[in-house]
Amino acid sequence: MNYILFDGASRDALLPFTYTRPVAEIRIGILTIREKWEKYLGYTTSTVTEDYLSEKFPMVELKENIMINASYLPSENLVEKIKDLNIGQAIFFANEPIAFYSVEGQEVNFDSYEIIPYGEKIFTVKNTWDIFSKNEQAIHEDFKLLTQDRTSQSIPDSNHVIAPENIFLEEGATLEFAILNAAKGPIYIGKNAEIMEGSIIRGPFALCEYATLKMGSKIYGGTTIGPYSKIGGEVTNCVVFGHSNKGHDGFIGNSVIGEWCNLGADTNTSNLKNNYAPVRLWSYETEGFAKTGLQFCGLMMGDHSKCGINTMFNTGTVVGVNANIFGSGFPRNFIPSYSWGGSGGFTTYQTKKAFEVAKVVMSRRNLDFTEQDKKILEHVFEETKSWRKGYD
Repeated sequence: MNYILFDGASRDALLPFTYTRPVAEIRIGILTIREKWEKYLGYTTSTVTEDYLSEKFPMVELKENIMINASYLPSENLVEKIKDLNIGQAIFFANEPIAFYSVEGQEVNFDSYEIIPYGEKIFTVKNTWDIFSKNEQAIHEDFKLLTQDRTSQSIPDSNHVIAPENIFLEEGATLEFAILNAAKGPIYIGKNAEIMEGSIIRGPFALCEYATLKMGSKIYGGTTIGPYSKIGGEVTNCVVFGHSNKGHDGFIGNSVIGEWCNLGADTNTSNLKNNYAPVRLWSYETEGFAKTGLQFCGLMMGDHSKCGINTMFNTGTVVGVNANIFGSGFPRNFIPSYSWGGSGGFTTYQTKKAFEVAKVVMSRRNLDFTEQDKKILEHVFEETKSWRKGYD
């Protein structure tokens, strides 16, 4: 069977991260949503997404297909029901499709489908803050999925370890003179990842392949550091998608950082309001501030954004794609894509300069800034112009 993941109704609620990727490419836990589905299904998948993303993330359609809403994460029970789908059948949770059988060229009309209600407990990612607030649960589930019936590499004797049975090291992972406490959740160290001396880690925690924890890092539970990222300082309940750096001291908490981001030395995020009130977060859907229902919520930063040394982010700040923030004081808590500046005001960060930086940053990881990447980021620039009204 051919399985295709589609963005679904939550795509806009997951901006700015879905400006540059389908919903399926969001990382939560150890794996991306796509990787989870492919592990459970035993098949590769393709994607239905926005037109401007489809060249980089193409759909592969066969005569018969099963479409899956990428905002829903897999479980054994759900996957079993999806694999049992027949022509003309769809699985719904409340009023939303989770999965349905599709024939090539068919116009989908659910009025003609047999609707199969799904009443089991289900894991969804429908808001940006779900990514960090549900990350602890996702790490637990991915850890079981990835380590079942496998044996960890041995943990070097120089480390101080609590609950070693909950720690898994992939091939090539290195760590010396670190403290790992997995009593409250698993710790996963990916292939060729490195934990430098003096790091203190409390699970659940995931350090993905080729990622690095710098010396003396303090990492609290519910945190995922994506592939090829370098992290230092104090981090609690954060998800870093990949290829991003926070190499120095400073605190980030209850935050999501996209790809190719860099946080300057002593960058700090507030994750709790002074009056302890629930945090509101900028919504691209309503063009206002949405209620998260959370007391702790820090920074949402889109791909390719950067901030200078000593940058301070207020509670519940949203930064778009390719923003560059610097200077003293707190910048406002919604910073549109392609903004250049800080608390003193912003100007437009022109694509020519932004792309020059992207080329340099990606070349340092031996990757090319492709024409596909350029087209996607140009589209984001145009799509987000309205947020930059009033800039010089």
